Amino acid sequence: MPRSNALFISLEGIDGSGKSTQARRLADWLTAQGRDAVLTREPGGAPGAEEIRHLLVQGDPERWSPETEILLFTAARRDHLERTIRPALEAGRDVVTDRFADSTRVYQGATRGDLRALVDTIHSAAIATEPDLTLILDMDPEIALTRGLARNSGEDRFEDFGLPFQQKLRAGFQALAAEQPHRCHLIDADTTPDAITQAIIARVTRHLR
Repeated sequence: MPRSNALFISLEGIDGSGKSTQARRLADWLTAQGRDAVLTREPGGAPGAEEIRHLLVQGDPERWSPETEILLFTAARRDHLERTIRPALEAGRDVVTDRFADSTRVYQGATRGDLRALVDTIHSAAIATEPDLTLILDMDPEIALTRGLARNSGEDRFEDFGLPFQQKLRAGFQALAAEQPHRCHLIDADTTPDAITQAIIARVTRHLR
């Protein structure tokens, strides 16, 4: 039987803030509570979206204009929504995603030009879905950038914009949390991974009540 209280949770934050690790830990914790959780990510999370991912996260930082990025991210998100997120929620499964639309609002809408209105218009027309709960990992951009570049993943296009860009991102996410406090919550990520996990679990537990 599908469960009517299936949750859609996104983790957001600057590059290198530990989202992937914490998303995995949260999905594992939800499963341990007897909730069937799906772990996914953006850009990606579905076959077509993963193909678009390579276009977005690799290559020269100036490869795409902000407007083109918005369209590419939205195309990937639509595929992700259709093929992964909606089917899981309709089946009563929780969804934990490493990034969703808030990343586009901040990365393209607030830091690469004043394009937030364009992001919101396209999102409303093509996606029209928000997470139930968004956890923003907030940490020192200099530390996060060093960590992100040290991964040497080959997906460093946004890290290659440099520290000032990451500082703008952090400010953008903080502003988003202030703008939408009912959904978005800052999590102190300038601490140990275990402490971050406990803070996330505490916030999700309050949401479950």
